[in-house]
Amino acid sequence: MENVHLAQRIRAFRKLKGYTQAQLAAETGISLAVLGAVERGNRRPEDQILTKIAEALGISVAELKDQNA
Repeated sequence: MENVHLAQRIRAFRKLKGYTQAQLAAETGISLAVLGAVERGNRRPEDQILTKIAEALGISVAELKDQNA
C-alpha cells in the first residue's frame, strides 16, 4: 500500500511541475521503464532514485514521501 501512495504522490508532483514521464526520466537519468514502474506502484524506488526524483521536482524526499515535510 505504501508503494501505491508514494506512486500517486510522485505522479501528482510530476504533473504539477508540468513534466511528462519521459521528461522526468531524462531530467533524473532514470530509465523511462523504471520511472513508469515506480509511478504504477510496481516497484519500490531505492533511496537514490527517490532523491533524484525529489531534486528534479524541487521538493524534499520527506515531502515526496509525505512525512510532514
